[in-house]
Amino acid sequence: MSLILILLIGLVGVFLILLMKRPLIEILGENNKLVLKLKNAIWFQNHWLSGIFLFFMNAVLFFSTVFMLYMLAYFSIPFIHLLVMIFAVIGSIFLWIIINKASLSTKKNHWKMATVGSSFYIILSLMFIYWLVTLKPSYPGEDTFMNAIGLVLGVIVTMVAFISCFVITGYSNKKADN
Repeated sequence: MSLILILLIGLVGVFLILLMKRPLIEILGENNKLVLKLKNAIWFQNHWLSGIFLFFMNAVLFFSTVFMLYMLAYFSIPFIHLLVMIFAVIGSIFLWIIINKASLSTKKNHWKMATVGSSFYIILSLMFIYWLVTLKPSYPGEDTFMNAIGLVLGVIVTMVAFISCFVITGYSNKKADN
């Protein structure tokens, strides 16, 4: 399976998840342990603190996924890296839905929280763009084409993650706010 086909399937999958956001949010339920813990935490109801919490949770999920993929490079188990990436996406969406359901703030404050929390992916995108623009061969004659492809895919993935995180966490799950 080609890399472009995998990327296309992933983009279509995330697009479908964003279209079916409301049913996914309703599946989780109001009585989930994590939702109740965050709802009862006083600090979480401050949209700036919940945005910072979302930012750091996105960072933890991203770097733990990168670490697992790095460790899997030492083993010759085929296609296990694809499963790790799928579970990382599912885990991220699950986290974003929990944060959406736990926040009791207004629509404007949801947007502020989502902007702060999903800015992690904007920062990553800017880093990948900077590395792409400043990409130079380490020795004369080195082909940097594969490095450039990896960086472009990194930009695409982080931008899709930013949009998904912002849409899922930024729009209130309460019918009165919509």
